[in-house]
Amino acid sequence: MKKPNFQAMSAKELRAYVLSHRDDKEAFYTYVDKLNAEGNWVEMPPSESVDDLMNYPDFVQRFSNGKNLYKSEE
Repeated sequence: MKKPNFQAMSAKELRAYVLSHRDDKEAFYTYVDKLNAEGNWVEMPPSESVDDLMNYPDFVQRFSNGKNLYKSEE
């Protein structure tokens, strides 16, 4: 069986392939390389507690899917 061209796949297609072929290390490493090349990471130092996330609103917004995760400060 011929392997697909991982380089030609989009990140979304490659992710789906990796999830359905979990033992394919070449596909996995190509996927990770593709994610690193996109460079859309949010860099931040490790937090000491959940309350530290208040200092990183960009991070919280990216992973909250629009939900208000901050406690109301009334």
